[in-house]
Order: sequence, then structure tokens, then C-alpha cells
Amino acid sequence: MDLTGLGAVADLAGNVINRIWPDASEAEKAKLTVALAQLNAELETAKGQAAVNAVEAGNASVFVSGWRPAIGWLCAVALGYQYVVYPLLLWLTVFWPHVIAPHPVTSDVLMELLFGMLGLAGLRSYEKVRGAAGRAARTSHSTRP
Repeated sequence: MDLTGLGAVADLAGNVINRIWPDASEAEKAKLTVALAQLNAELETAKGQAAVNAVEAGNASVFVSGWRPAIGWLCAVALGYQYVVYPLLLWLTVFWPHVIAPHPVTSDVLMELLFGMLGLAGLRSYEKVRGAAGRAARTSHSTRP
């Protein structure tokens, strides 16, 4: 999915190149130049997002840097409700029919969130095992004033 619109520009540039340079080798060189420019633009976009993430995560305010842990805690609370509290409440409705049956959490969305977060945690654990996380932390601390 092309969010930047650069893919459409690259396609247009490719069509223009094919019309201007009918020679295959010149057209290929021009296409490579356009592809390289597109990759550089995507790299700059990724670098900008990484810089924003670093500033956001380093902020002392919980309302700025705490949204990622908050999502983790919300996922943990939702899982606790879905697999511990909800079955207990259903069990209570058997013995006390006047208790209103609770609604379950939409578990497919919850599982997508859980698997996404565990996937990121798994990559972090892989970095720790390889020792890359320690090197990155030492490097980032040494560059701070």
C-alpha cells in the first residue's frame, strides 16, 4: 500500500521514460534513476518517522511516551476479562439467573493486537539474545549530552 503516492509518480515517470527513450538500455538507466529516487524518498520518510518515535518515547510525560505501554496494559486487561472474568460471570448466571449475562470482548481483534504486540516483544527478545540491544543502548547513551 503506497501511502506517500510515490508509486504512482514512479509509474508515470516510467511511462514518460518509455516514450522519450525508445532505446532499451537508456530507458533502463532512466528507470533505475527513478527507482533510486523513490527508494531515497521512502528512506527519508522512514528516518523521519524513526526520529519522531525516538523523541516521543524519550519524553518524560506519561501522556506522550506512555501510550505504547498503555496499549499493552489495555490488552492485558481485555485478555484478563475475556479469559478469567467473563467465564466466571457466565458461571454465576447459572446459579443466579437474575444476574445479567455479560458481553464478551471481540476476541479476533484482541488476538490481532496480542499477536502484534507479542511479535514485537519476540523481536526485542531476539535482539537481547544476540546482544544487539545492549550495543544499541550503549551507543544511544554515549551520544547524549
